[in-house]
Amino acid sequence: MGQINITPAQLAQSAQTYRQDLLMMAVIALQSSLKHMTLRTGIRYKETVGELSGGIEIGPYSETRIDDVAPGIAGRSLETFFGSVVKNFSPNSVYQSLYGSAVTNGPGLQNVPITNAILFYLMKQLSKALNANLWSAVRNDAGSTTADLFNGFDTITGTEIAAGNISVANNNLYAYGQAIDRTNAVDILKAIYRAGSDELQNDTVKLFIPKAVYNFYVDDYQTTVGPVPYNTQFNKTFLEGSNDLCELVALPNKKNSQYIHMTDAANMLVGTDNEGDLERITVEKHAAFVLQFIVTLFFGCQFETISYQRLLVATQTAPVITPAAS
Repeated sequence: MGQINITPAQLAQSAQTYRQDLLMMAVIALQSSLKHMTLRTGIRYKETVGELSGGIEIGPYSETRIDDVAPGIAGRSLETFFGSVVKNFSPNSVYQSLYGSAVTNGPGLQNVPITNAILFYLMKQLSKALNANLWSAVRNDAGSTTADLFNGFDTITGTEIAAGNISVANNNLYAYGQAIDRTNAVDILKAIYRAGSDELQNDTVKLFIPKAVYNFYVDDYQTTVGPVPYNTQFNKTFLEGSNDLCELVALPNKKNSQYIHMTDAANMLVGTDNEGDLERITVEKHAAFVLQFIVTLFFGCQFETISYQRLLVATQTAPVITPAAS
């Protein structure tokens, strides 16, 4: 079989033809997180989000009583940051890592869409990095990695706590006082749930926790409850005592997080563009044997609201907020 020759023209054409699919690949590795959140597309830079407030009540008949209080909106900004990457790569080294020598040397290569595979492989790696930093990223204009691109959910949480917007006084912060381990996980997670507002406890919510906390929970549950009929399978998806309204969501990217979040999926917003012409994927050649894979895209996340009716943040020790000097 003759040598496979992948030209820059083929790669560039593939990037153009499959641009929309490749942009979707930017969030494909986020699916483990996104299935518990809400993806919003078509967002460049900032979009105002939030929830309506205000009410209306009917009372005894009156010809003169008029309610002049208009509904309001507690606005928040879902900001997507514009990012870029230029990746130098050799097509030969990439497809060998993808398929191995058994395929690249055999007739099976004739049926391998290698041009497309290279691009999708690179986009999948980019997506994995977005997912890994979804909670912990801190925006740094001078940075060069995914961790510097946007503000993750934990970073936003810390900022709101420092500003006093998430606090014990506002009923959207709860301190559970001691480290979670396999002897107390059930009691602490139940206490967190019960610290939530009546509205939260009456809704279908997610409890976002690190994997280690989930493992502590199932171990503690088995020790506490013992061989009861539920133990037909060792799998706890919903928090005990929540009437299956509170789903335990254990995410690898929540590792080392100091916060536990209880909220609904609609409140966890992940934004990207995925529609406009500013997001682009191209392949160019600037040196012998080496090509450049160029990607620009928007990405960010935000809570739709931090009101206690929709969000409770739990942490081991409530921070002491020092009032700003007047």
